[in-house]
Formats: sequence, C-alpha cells, structure tokens
Amino acid sequence: MSALASLIQTADWKKEKHSPVVEAPEAVKAGEAFKVAFGIGKEIAHPNTAEHHITYITLFFQPEGNKFPYQVAHVEFSAHGEVETFTDPWAKVMVKVNSAGTFIALAHCNIHGLWEGTKEVKLEA
Repeated sequence: MSALASLIQTADWKKEKHSPVVEAPEAVKAGEAFKVAFGIGKEIAHPNTAEHHITYITLFFQPEGNKFPYQVAHVEFSAHGEVETFTDPWAKVMVKVNSAGTFIALAHCNIHGLWEGTKEVKLEA
C-alpha cells in the first residue's frame, strides 16, 4: 500500500486541467479578512461531465514554521449531469490569518485521482 503523499499529483495549472488554482493576495494584514478563491480549470477547462468530473476540493492553510496544515474549507461538487445540471469546480471563502503561510488545495478527479496546488501568502509589514 502506498502512502497518500505518493498518490498526490502536481503540475503547472497553466498546462494541466486537473491542477487546483489558489487565488489570494501576495500579502495580507494579520487578523484582517481577505478572499481566497480556489478551483480547477482556470487556463484549461476540465470536462465536468457525468463520466469525468471533480468531486471535491479541500483548502488547507499551513502557517509558516508549522509542521501541519489546517483545513479551511471543503467543497463537494455534486451535480454531474443530473437533470442537465453541471457544477463548475470553483469556490471562494473569506479568511483571516495571523501569520504568513501557504494555502494548499487538494482536488479529486473521479478518473485521475488527487491533485495539489499551492499559494504562498506573506504578511504586510
């Protein structure tokens, strides 16, 4: 049996339709809310059909210097063609942090498995 980490794939989201994109400011003020958007298909659209779709994306934040990340949000995309309804795998959340760190998005494709994307955020001086 493989460790989970060995099953997570990464790639440049500008060249791979499965890689999650995390959009957040480069620098934020400690304790002040800001928007984080995360999803699949910014440059190359993911099919999102009944046969091939993103089932969920989980967003984590790993504070600088901490060993473990913390879950920020988990979004399940449930409409995969039922009654001609499809889900575009994108979400937005408002977040407050007290330290610099890295947002990590983990997405699951029903055919191609787990994919990871990251975005570092600094604190404003």
